[in-house]
Amino acid sequence: METLTQGYGLIEAPLWLPDRGLLFSDVLNGGVFCVDADGKVSTVFEHRRGIGGMAFHVDGGLIVSGRNISYKPFDGGATRTVLDRDPDAGNVGYNDLTTDAEGRIYAGSLGKSPVFESADEPRAGALWRIDLDGSARAVGHDIWLTNGLGFSPDGRTLYHSDSQVQIVWRYAVEPDGGLGPKQVFVEIENGVPDGLVVAEDGSVWVALARGGHGVAVFDHSGRRRDFIEIPEPMCTSLCFGGDDLRDLYIVSGSDGSDSAAAGAVHRVRTDVAGLPVAPARVQIAQQS
Repeated sequence: METLTQGYGLIEAPLWLPDRGLLFSDVLNGGVFCVDADGKVSTVFEHRRGIGGMAFHVDGGLIVSGRNISYKPFDGGATRTVLDRDPDAGNVGYNDLTTDAEGRIYAGSLGKSPVFESADEPRAGALWRIDLDGSARAVGHDIWLTNGLGFSPDGRTLYHSDSQVQIVWRYAVEPDGGLGPKQVFVEIENGVPDGLVVAEDGSVWVALARGGHGVAVFDHSGRRRDFIEIPEPMCTSLCFGGDDLRDLYIVSGSDGSDSAAAGAVHRVRTDVAGLPVAPARVQIAQQS
Protein backbone atom coordinates (compact mmCIF):
# COMPACT_ATOMS: atom_id res chain seq x y z
CA MET A 1 0.00 0.00 0.00
CA GLU A 2 1.24 3.48 -0.94
CA THR A 3 0.30 6.71 0.79
CA LEU A 4 0.03 9.33 -1.96
CA THR A 5 -0.78 12.36 0.19
CA GLN A 6 -1.87 13.20 3.73
CA GLY A 7 -2.53 16.18 5.97
CA TYR A 8 -6.29 16.69 5.56
CA GLY A 9 -9.17 16.94 8.00
CA LEU A 10 -11.80 14.64 6.52
CA ILE A 11 -11.30 13.30 3.00
CA GLU A 12 -14.39 12.17 1.11
CA ALA A 13 -15.82 11.78 -2.40
CA PRO A 14 -12.88 10.09 -4.20
CA LEU A 15 -13.43 10.18 -7.96
CA TRP A 16 -11.12 8.78 -10.62
CA LEU A 17 -10.88 10.75 -13.88
CA PRO A 18 -8.50 9.14 -16.42
CA ASP A 19 -7.26 12.46 -17.82
CA ARG A 20 -6.66 14.02 -14.39
CA GLY A 21 -6.09 11.45 -11.66
CA LEU A 22 -7.87 11.05 -8.33
CA LEU A 23 -10.11 13.90 -7.21
CA PHE A 24 -11.15 14.18 -3.56
CA SER A 25 -12.67 16.68 -1.14
CA ASP A 26 -11.80 17.84 2.36
CA VAL A 27 -15.17 18.09 4.08
CA LEU A 28 -13.98 20.05 7.10
CA ASN A 29 -11.44 22.43 5.58
CA GLY A 30 -13.01 22.84 2.18
CA GLY A 31 -11.82 22.40 -1.38
CA VAL A 32 -11.56 19.76 -4.07
CA PHE A 33 -8.08 18.46 -4.90
CA CYS A 34 -6.44 16.17 -7.43
CA VAL A 35 -3.51 13.83 -6.85
CA ASP A 36 -1.80 12.40 -9.93
CA ALA A 37 -0.04 9.05 -10.32
CA ASP A 38 3.19 10.53 -8.93
CA GLY A 39 1.59 11.97 -5.83
CA LYS A 40 1.56 15.60 -7.01
CA VAL A 41 -1.43 17.45 -5.58
CA SER A 42 -3.23 20.36 -7.23
CA THR A 43 -6.32 22.36 -6.26
CA VAL A 44 -9.38 21.91 -8.48
CA PHE A 45 -11.89 24.04 -6.56
CA GLU A 46 -11.32 26.13 -3.45
CA HIS A 47 -13.42 26.85 -0.39
CA ARG A 48 -16.57 24.72 -0.60
CA ARG A 49 -16.93 22.59 2.53
CA GLY A 50 -19.12 19.57 3.16
CA ILE A 51 -18.69 17.76 -0.17
CA GLY A 52 -19.46 14.13 0.57
CA GLY A 53 -19.96 12.92 -3.00
CA MET A 54 -18.88 13.83 -6.53
CA ALA A 55 -19.54 12.67 -10.07
CA PHE A 56 -18.20 13.77 -13.45
CA HIS A 57 -20.74 15.53 -15.71
CA VAL A 58 -20.62 15.26 -19.50
CA ASP A 59 -20.72 19.06 -19.83
CA GLY A 60 -17.19 19.23 -18.41
CA GLY A 61 -17.41 19.70 -14.67
CA LEU A 62 -18.39 18.05 -11.42
CA ILE A 63 -21.64 17.30 -9.67
CA VAL A 64 -20.93 17.91 -5.97
CA SER A 65 -22.96 17.48 -2.80
CA GLY A 66 -23.04 19.51 0.40
CA ARG A 67 -25.65 22.10 1.29
CA ASN A 68 -27.19 21.29 -2.12
CA ILE A 69 -26.42 19.24 -5.22
CA SER A 70 -24.58 21.55 -7.61
CA TYR A 71 -22.72 21.59 -10.90
CA LYS A 72 -19.27 23.19 -10.86
CA PRO A 73 -17.67 23.59 -14.31
CA PHE A 74 -13.92 23.07 -14.68
CA ASP A 75 -13.60 26.27 -16.73
CA GLY A 76 -14.30 28.48 -13.73
CA GLY A 77 -17.87 29.31 -14.66
CA ALA A 78 -20.64 29.90 -12.16
CA THR A 79 -21.78 27.12 -9.85
CA ARG A 80 -25.35 26.04 -10.66
CA THR A 81 -27.78 24.37 -8.27
CA VAL A 82 -29.19 21.05 -9.45
CA LEU A 83 -31.20 20.09 -6.35
CA ASP A 84 -31.59 22.40 -3.35
CA ARG A 85 -32.05 21.49 0.27
CA ASP A 86 -35.29 22.07 2.23
CA PRO A 87 -34.55 22.55 5.95
CA ASP A 88 -38.23 23.08 6.79
CA ALA A 89 -38.90 19.56 5.52
CA GLY A 90 -35.94 18.07 7.40
CA ASN A 91 -33.48 18.16 4.49
CA VAL A 92 -30.37 20.10 5.56
CA GLY A 93 -28.14 18.95 2.69
CA TYR A 94 -26.72 15.95 0.85
CA ASN A 95 -23.90 13.49 1.37
CA ASP A 96 -22.72 10.73 -0.97
CA LEU A 97 -24.02 10.25 -4.51
CA THR A 98 -23.60 8.08 -7.57
CA THR A 99 -24.90 7.71 -11.14
CA ASP A 100 -26.58 4.89 -13.01
CA ALA A 101 -25.77 3.73 -16.53
CA GLU A 102 -28.20 6.29 -18.00
CA GLY A 103 -26.49 9.16 -16.20
CA ARG A 104 -29.21 9.77 -13.61
CA ILE A 105 -27.98 10.89 -10.18
CA TYR A 106 -28.84 9.16 -6.91
CA ALA A 107 -28.04 11.21 -3.79
CA GLY A 108 -28.87 10.82 -0.12
CA SER A 109 -30.22 13.74 1.90
CA LEU A 110 -29.37 14.48 5.53
CA GLY A 111 -31.80 15.17 8.35
CA LYS A 112 -28.90 16.54 10.39
CA SER A 113 -25.29 17.31 9.52
CA PRO A 114 -22.98 14.56 10.79
CA VAL A 115 -19.88 16.78 10.93
CA PHE A 116 -20.97 20.40 11.44
CA GLU A 117 -22.50 21.44 14.76
CA SER A 118 -26.26 21.80 14.69
CA ALA A 119 -29.04 22.19 17.24
CA ASP A 120 -31.39 20.21 15.01
CA GLU A 121 -32.86 17.01 16.36
CA PRO A 122 -31.78 13.89 14.45
CA ARG A 123 -34.15 13.16 11.57
CA ALA A 124 -34.09 10.54 8.86
CA GLY A 125 -33.15 11.54 5.34
CA ALA A 126 -34.23 10.25 1.95
CA LEU A 127 -32.64 8.89 -1.19
CA TRP A 128 -33.24 11.15 -4.17
CA ARG A 129 -33.10 10.44 -7.90
CA ILE A 130 -32.40 13.30 -10.30
CA ASP A 131 -33.68 12.40 -13.76
CA LEU A 132 -32.18 13.39 -17.10
CA ASP A 133 -34.58 16.32 -17.47
CA GLY A 134 -33.40 17.73 -14.14
CA SER A 135 -36.50 16.82 -12.18
CA ALA A 136 -36.06 15.06 -8.83
CA ARG A 137 -38.05 12.78 -6.56
CA ALA A 138 -37.45 10.78 -3.39
CA VAL A 139 -37.13 7.06 -4.19
CA GLY A 140 -35.97 5.81 -0.77
CA HIS A 141 -36.86 6.80 2.77
CA ASP A 142 -35.87 6.48 6.43
CA ILE A 143 -32.09 6.69 6.01
CA TRP A 144 -30.58 7.96 9.25
CA LEU A 145 -27.09 8.78 8.02
CA THR A 146 -26.81 8.35 4.29
CA ASN A 147 -23.44 7.35 2.86
CA GLY A 148 -21.98 5.23 0.06
CA LEU A 149 -23.98 4.26 -3.03
CA GLY A 150 -23.13 1.82 -5.82
CA PHE A 151 -24.85 -0.29 -8.48
CA SER A 152 -24.35 -3.98 -9.19
CA PRO A 153 -22.76 -4.93 -12.54
CA ASP A 154 -26.16 -5.57 -14.15
CA GLY A 155 -27.63 -2.35 -12.72
CA ARG A 156 -30.48 -4.23 -11.06
CA THR A 157 -29.35 -3.69 -7.46
CA LEU A 158 -28.37 -0.49 -5.67
CA TYR A 159 -26.31 -0.72 -2.47
CA HIS A 160 -26.58 2.06 0.12
CA SER A 161 -24.73 2.59 3.42
CA ASP A 162 -26.66 3.87 6.45
CA SER A 163 -23.94 4.67 8.96
CA GLN A 164 -26.25 5.42 11.89
CA VAL A 165 -27.80 1.94 11.96
CA GLN A 166 -24.60 0.20 10.75
CA ILE A 167 -26.35 -1.42 7.79
CA VAL A 168 -25.65 -1.57 4.06
CA TRP A 169 -29.04 -1.74 2.38
CA ARG A 170 -29.87 -3.05 -1.07
CA TYR A 171 -32.72 -2.04 -3.34
CA ALA A 172 -34.08 -3.76 -6.42
CA VAL A 173 -33.83 -1.27 -9.29
CA GLU A 174 -36.83 -0.98 -11.58
CA PRO A 175 -36.46 -0.40 -15.36
CA ASP A 176 -37.49 3.25 -15.01
CA GLY A 177 -34.93 3.89 -12.25
CA GLY A 178 -37.36 3.48 -9.38
CA LEU A 179 -36.45 1.41 -6.34
CA GLY A 180 -38.13 -1.39 -4.48
CA PRO A 181 -38.22 -1.58 -0.67
CA LYS A 182 -34.82 -1.55 1.03
CA GLN A 183 -33.52 -4.86 2.35
CA VAL A 184 -30.53 -5.68 4.55
CA PHE A 185 -27.42 -6.60 2.56
CA VAL A 186 -24.96 -6.68 5.49
CA GLU A 187 -24.88 -5.49 9.10
CA ILE A 188 -21.55 -4.08 10.27
CA GLU A 189 -20.34 -4.87 13.81
CA ASN A 190 -16.92 -3.16 13.96
CA GLY A 191 -16.87 0.37 12.61
CA VAL A 192 -19.66 1.91 10.56
CA PRO A 193 -20.28 1.59 6.81
CA ASP A 194 -19.28 4.73 4.94
CA GLY A 195 -18.39 4.97 1.23
CA LEU A 196 -18.69 1.91 -0.98
CA VAL A 197 -17.86 0.71 -4.49
CA VAL A 198 -18.70 -2.37 -6.54
CA ALA A 199 -16.22 -4.49 -8.51
CA GLU A 200 -16.82 -6.17 -11.87
CA ASP A 201 -17.31 -9.56 -10.15
CA GLY A 202 -20.22 -8.11 -8.14
CA SER A 203 -18.32 -7.83 -4.84
CA VAL A 204 -19.11 -4.82 -2.64
CA TRP A 205 -16.21 -2.95 -1.03
CA VAL A 206 -17.20 -0.91 2.03
CA ALA A 207 -15.11 1.70 3.86
CA LEU A 208 -15.45 1.23 7.63
CA ALA A 209 -15.29 4.51 9.56
CA ARG A 210 -15.32 5.31 13.29
CA GLY A 211 -12.59 2.85 14.23
CA GLY A 212 -13.14 0.47 11.34
CA HIS A 213 -9.53 0.93 10.16
CA GLY A 214 -10.07 -0.20 6.58
CA VAL A 215 -12.18 -1.75 3.83
CA ALA A 216 -14.38 -4.83 4.17
CA VAL A 217 -15.07 -6.81 1.00
CA PHE A 218 -18.31 -8.78 0.61
CA ASP A 219 -19.41 -11.09 -2.18
CA HIS A 220 -22.77 -10.49 -3.86
CA SER A 221 -24.51 -12.68 -1.24
CA GLY A 222 -23.21 -10.56 1.66
CA ARG A 223 -20.52 -12.99 2.81
CA ARG A 224 -17.38 -11.18 4.00
CA ARG A 225 -14.38 -12.43 2.07
CA ASP A 226 -11.56 -9.95 2.69
CA PHE A 227 -10.37 -6.93 4.65
CA ILE A 228 -7.83 -4.25 3.73
CA GLU A 229 -6.38 -2.37 6.71
CA ILE A 230 -5.20 1.25 6.63
CA PRO A 231 -3.26 3.17 9.31
CA GLU A 232 -6.07 5.58 10.22
CA PRO A 233 -9.13 4.45 12.23
CA MET A 234 -11.45 6.69 10.19
CA CYS A 235 -11.67 5.01 6.78
CA THR A 236 -14.20 7.13 4.93
CA SER A 237 -14.45 6.16 1.26
CA LEU A 238 -12.83 4.53 -1.75
CA CYS A 239 -12.90 4.17 -5.52
CA PHE A 240 -11.24 2.15 -8.25
CA GLY A 241 -8.92 3.86 -10.73
CA GLY A 242 -5.91 3.47 -12.97
CA ASP A 243 -5.87 2.39 -16.62
CA ASP A 244 -7.29 -1.04 -15.76
CA LEU A 245 -9.43 0.06 -12.77
CA ARG A 246 -7.37 -2.21 -10.49
CA ASP A 247 -5.88 0.59 -8.40
CA LEU A 248 -8.01 0.91 -5.26
CA TYR A 249 -7.84 4.39 -3.75
CA ILE A 250 -8.78 4.48 -0.05
CA VAL A 251 -9.28 7.79 1.77
CA SER A 252 -9.51 8.62 5.45
CA GLY A 253 -10.27 11.28 8.03
CA SER A 254 -8.61 12.41 11.25
CA ASP A 255 -11.17 11.20 13.78
CA GLY A 256 -9.51 8.81 16.22
CA SER A 257 -5.98 9.84 15.20
CA ASP A 258 -3.44 11.90 17.14
CA SER A 259 -3.59 14.76 14.64
CA ALA A 260 -6.43 16.89 13.27
CA ALA A 261 -4.73 16.62 9.88
CA ALA A 262 -4.31 12.86 9.57
CA GLY A 263 -6.58 12.37 6.57
CA ALA A 264 -4.74 10.54 3.78
CA VAL A 265 -5.05 9.00 0.31
CA HIS A 266 -3.79 5.43 -0.01
CA ARG A 267 -3.46 3.24 -3.09
CA VAL A 268 -3.30 -0.56 -3.34
CA ARG A 269 -3.44 -2.95 -6.31
CA THR A 270 -6.31 -5.43 -6.44
CA ASP A 271 -6.92 -8.72 -8.24
CA VAL A 272 -10.31 -7.62 -9.53
CA ALA A 273 -11.20 -4.49 -11.48
CA GLY A 274 -13.77 -1.99 -10.33
CA LEU A 275 -16.86 -1.08 -12.29
CA PRO A 276 -16.63 2.16 -14.27
CA VAL A 277 -19.10 4.78 -13.04
CA ALA A 278 -21.03 6.51 -15.82
CA PRO A 279 -20.89 10.31 -16.08
CA ALA A 280 -23.90 12.32 -15.02
CA ARG A 281 -26.10 13.41 -17.92
CA VAL A 282 -28.82 15.33 -16.11
CA GLN A 283 -29.89 18.63 -17.58
CA ILE A 284 -28.25 21.60 -15.86
CA ALA A 285 -30.54 24.60 -15.68
CA GLN A 286 -29.14 28.06 -16.36
CA GLN A 287 -29.20 30.22 -13.22
CA SER A 288 -31.08 33.48 -13.44
